[in-house]
Amino acid sequence: MLEKDLLAIVLDKALEKGGDFAEVYVEEKRTSNVLCEDDKIEKINSGREKGAGIRVVKDGKTAYVYTNDLTAEGLLKAATVANHAPFGYHRCSMAVANNVATGSKDRTGGMVINLSLQKPDFEMQFRRLPEQVDFAEKIEQVLAANHVARNMDAEIRQVTVALGDMHKQVQIANSEGELVEDELARVRLVVNAIASRDGQIQTGYEVAGAVSGWELLEEVSVEEMAGKAASRAIAMLSARPAPTGRMPVVMHADAGGTMIHEACGHGLEADLVQKGLSVYANKMGEQVAMEEVNVIDDATLLRKYGSFRWDDEGSPARRTVLIEKGVLRGYLYDRMTARKDGTESSGNGRRESYQDKPIPRMSNTFISPGPDEPDEIIKSTPRGLLVKKMGGGQVNTTNGDFVFDVQEGYIIEDGEIMYPVRGATLTGNGPRALIDIDRVGKDLGFAIGVCGKDGQGVAVADAQPTIRIKELTVGGTFSGEGPGIKRIRRK
Repeated sequence: MLEKDLLAIVLDKALEKGGDFAEVYVEEKRTSNVLCEDDKIEKINSGREKGAGIRVVKDGKTAYVYTNDLTAEGLLKAATVANHAPFGYHRCSMAVANNVATGSKDRTGGMVINLSLQKPDFEMQFRRLPEQVDFAEKIEQVLAANHVARNMDAEIRQVTVALGDMHKQVQIANSEGELVEDELARVRLVVNAIASRDGQIQTGYEVAGAVSGWELLEEVSVEEMAGKAASRAIAMLSARPAPTGRMPVVMHADAGGTMIHEACGHGLEADLVQKGLSVYANKMGEQVAMEEVNVIDDATLLRKYGSFRWDDEGSPARRTVLIEKGVLRGYLYDRMTARKDGTESSGNGRRESYQDKPIPRMSNTFISPGPDEPDEIIKSTPRGLLVKKMGGGQVNTTNGDFVFDVQEGYIIEDGEIMYPVRGATLTGNGPRALIDIDRVGKDLGFAIGVCGKDGQGVAVADAQPTIRIKELTVGGTFSGEGPGIKRIRRK
């Protein structure tokens, strides 16, 4: 990584024209992927990238320049481009900006910034980093999952197994004198099985992922994951068409927190709130959910897929209470949105890579467990839909309207799980659904994925206990249009 003195000089150059804040983000990342499809290894790739992003903020407006030239000359040239930028949100790579003039006057005082290395609040251990694992071993795990799923039943027609890993090292230095050095590794395995019978097609998937080294795949059974995915696809072939109409919906903890992430979480990101694109704008301190609902974003949870020690601005990770006993208590902030509201960053400034500026994003977002036994929630439901696995969908962040596909669902009658159903969709409104939650279980189940926003994807986890929503439209359609629409592809 870069010397501290060089980072300080680059920051000083970035502020030469009088910016209010400057930051250098340096990243070196290694990735690898193995894909098995059509009963053979279809794709193997690995990569390594290195670069830096330089941000200058003036009067609340941002200029952002990135480069993969990490020499002193290359970084100073990028800093000069940033301090000459017309402030709006201006973003460019050095491949575009090399012809910008570099002459300028020295910043008043000429004082080089004194950087102080920050210490994290907790440690992360990676016993076996992904690049220490041979591709032969990775391929062996992928083929084992493929073999189990394909041999589960003759009705399994296709199996896809994808294994991906990432290891990155970062440096973040800013004009406030803060310097952060960190590293992070993630591993993810996805098994997707497709079953067919009499022209009907159903899918099942299982996924495991964590902030972890290769030890994750020494702790989970890839064969068991493959068996669950294939069994789910086969079971849904016998499912009846889902009934339509308004009815109670029990969301099992196994479904993960898709609804809280999409129908609520994005609306609590401060940039959307400040732009008036959130249904939760101007509702701080108001009752927005039932009293037993607590919504939390916590990047400090060890080994969860959205965890980190520092966000991508060098702010320490933290636990942020968003909704407490049904009352809206906070938003998710990065440094810039926090300054606008006169508060502190919540440690949620995140970016996909050095080529992107940070924006407010979720990390691990969940409804915390409640007082009810999960089995009792089902037993107390005379009739309704039990959701075990969620699919994709879309949400309008400006008003909270959503529609989600249900990948695995069952009808509840007289408090008993009766039979599986297919083709179910859930249509409703996020804020309304939070108000209509009337039971909250003691359990907690996580799902993982890559969340997209403003063209950037970042790793997240979401979770919920078993909950019951008094009424949602099952089997309905969604016709909302407009700039707030966000399409969701479940991970």
